[in-house]
Order: sequence, then C-alpha cells, then structure tokens
Amino acid sequence: MIQSMTAFGSAQTESELGTITVELKSVNSRYLDLNFRIPDELRQTENGLRELLTGKINRGKLEARVSFIKNQDAATLSVDPALLQAIATLLADVRAVIPDTEAPKLSELVSWPSQKAKPDANTEWHKQCLETARLAIEEFITARNREGERLASAMRSYATAMTGIVDTVETLLPEVHAEYRTKLATKLQETLEAACPNGLQHLSGEELSARIASESALFSLRIDVEEEITRLRSHIKELQLLLDGKTNSKQSTGKRLDFLFQEMNREVNTLGSKSSSLDVTQAVINLKLYVEQLREQSQNIE
Repeated sequence: MIQSMTAFGSAQTESELGTITVELKSVNSRYLDLNFRIPDELRQTENGLRELLTGKINRGKLEARVSFIKNQDAATLSVDPALLQAIATLLADVRAVIPDTEAPKLSELVSWPSQKAKPDANTEWHKQCLETARLAIEEFITARNREGERLASAMRSYATAMTGIVDTVETLLPEVHAEYRTKLATKLQETLEAACPNGLQHLSGEELSARIASESALFSLRIDVEEEITRLRSHIKELQLLLDGKTNSKQSTGKRLDFLFQEMNREVNTLGSKSSSLDVTQAVINLKLYVEQLREQSQNIE
C-alpha cells in the first residue's frame, strides 16, 4: 500500500503509576530521520522506541514526543527526613538575611526534584511507554495509509490522462507522416535543383542515390516516435503497478517513483524534439505538466 510521509498519530495510556502520552508526526525527508523529545525520567526508553519506529517506517523526518504525569497518591507520599533537615537549615540561613522569607508548602516539598521517582528501562514505566508507542504507531500508520491512498488516487488520474494524450498522439501520426512526406518531397526537389540546375541528366545515379538516402535518413530520425511512445506506455503501466502495490520489489516506492518519472520525462522530451506538428507539440507540453505533477505528489510518498 502507498504510504504518505506526512502524518500524525498519538496515544495515551493510564495505569496505577500514571499517564503516558506518545505523539508522532512526520514530514518529507529523503531518508528516515528520527528526533526524540523524551523526559529525562524516561530517557532509557529511547532505544526501545527507536527499534519500534525503524521496524515500521522507512522514510520521513519523524518527531516522537513522550510525556508522562505521575499519580500523586496521598497514601504513598513521603519526604526524605534528611532532605527536610537540609531545607530547614537552608531556610534558617536565608531568614538570617531575609527575615520574612516564607517556608515552602507541603505540596512543594513532596514534588521536590530529588523526591521524584526516576523510572528506568526495566520498570513498569518502560513497559507502559512502549505499549503506548505501539498504539501511537498504529494510528500513525493508519493516517499514512489514508493520505497515501489519496495521493495514489490523484496519481492514477494523472496516469489515465497521460494515456489519453498518448492515444491522441498516435492517431495524429499518420497525418503528421503524410505532411512530413510532402515537405520531404519538396526538400528533395529543391536539393536536386540546387545540385543540378541544368537538369537531372547531368547528375550521376550514384550522387542522386546518396542525396535521396541522406534526406530519407534525416526523415526517419526526425519522424519516428514509435519507440518513445512504446516506452512511455510501459512507464505508465509500471506506475499503475506501483500504485496498486503489485510489484515484488522491497525498495522504497517513493525512490522507485523518482527514477520512473526521470525516465518518463526523458521520453517526453525526446518526443517533443522530434515533433513537427503543433498538435503534437501541445500534447508534449501537457505530458510534461502531468509528469511534473506526478513528481510533486511522489515527494510525499515513503
């Protein structure tokens, strides 16, 4: 399935320990670029989060933000006596200089930094964090798939339009060939008259054959676009297979599309360089616009 690199996903879980929230958001990037925003208390979970993300995501600049709120159960609250004594001593020293300094409140003592538990990678905090991350990743991937299908739908419509243009070009070719043959005949007549102004009887058969062969070769090079049309049709078919997920390649779909559109653009440019018809030239311009639109859409695909 086509996946977009632009998406957002979040999850939140609660336990006796508290609440953990994991948010994931990503934008376009050529490679996988992970950026973590994790509280120091949960810093040891970063490796586990990295493994989860790299196992599910191939490309994108992704930010993973983790936050937690610890439950404050009054039955389990306590304050280190040594800490209390240190605070009392500090308060006395401060009051010796600033007599009206207020004593800290109970809530402040309980939430004092050294009182906070610091969950490590082997605690329930770690397990809860990873479980929350799994839920966030599920939502994140669902969002990527949803946006990816929207992109694929737009690209399919472009591919259908390109096929219609190629069909039109093929119907124009007999008329283009006939017109060019007329031009070629006129060009040959002018060439022969310039080479032998006193009449063809003064032009050797060998020289006449050489001049005709030269002009005919030029005609063939300039007018034969069957090869370009065939390859362009092949590229459009490959695009449809990629969008439908019917290829066996494990390479990034986005990267394969980048290469495919380079090849499409090459064939369209060659078709344009061989064009001798205003209708074909207009068709080439439209094809180039569609290739550029396809390329822009593919920048969002993983």
